[in-house]
Amino acid sequence: MRHLITLFLALAVTTAAAQNDTRARELVEQTSKKMQSFQSLTASFTFTMENTKMKIKEQNSGSLLLKGSKYQVKLPDMGMQIFCDGKTVWNLMEDAGQVTVSHAGEEGQGVIDPTSIFNVYQEGYTFRDAGEKSEGGKQVTYIEMVPQDKNTEFTKLTVGIDKARLLVHSLVTHGKDGNLYGIYVKDLKTNQPVSDTEFVFNKSRFPGIEVVDFR
Repeated sequence: MRHLITLFLALAVTTAAAQNDTRARELVEQTSKKMQSFQSLTASFTFTMENTKMKIKEQNSGSLLLKGSKYQVKLPDMGMQIFCDGKTVWNLMEDAGQVTVSHAGEEGQGVIDPTSIFNVYQEGYTFRDAGEKSEGGKQVTYIEMVPQDKNTEFTKLTVGIDKARLLVHSLVTHGKDGNLYGIYVKDLKTNQPVSDTEFVFNKSRFPGIEVVDFR
């Protein structure tokens, strides 16, 4: 009888976990679908890097323009600005007097991509409901996404979703190096007019900058 009760309990826990995984996946899918339905996005965010073992905690502000596969990211506290027209990526480091050029989508561009917060759903993940919290008057649902490919540079993503509006609230990348990289949305506007020139590096605006082309 004891074994039978244990079996029923195990079955109940497994079934509940599967239901939670299904609901978590559906919520991420719905949110990602809505976020990608916008013609353009403009957002301000806080970017953090934390490593508890090394007692490191950094916080920087940033902004993002997003239009389809094109984006521009500004991280003024870090002296960085990134342009992407969907084919080419320009990574500008003004303090170093240099801009590097690479093909969009190339590996090695790092685990930090602020644009990924608005395209969180991809194949190749398992999903887990990590609970809800009240954040700034919003009820935020947290979902853990664990990559099935163990060769990725991170162990999981934790995405926070404003469930009432189906908008992304935050995204935390858990790096294998022990670092936690967090992106937290402060302000978000959709379908604002954005010129395509915003996504291309214009050397004339940055005289004296060295161009290093890795293509």
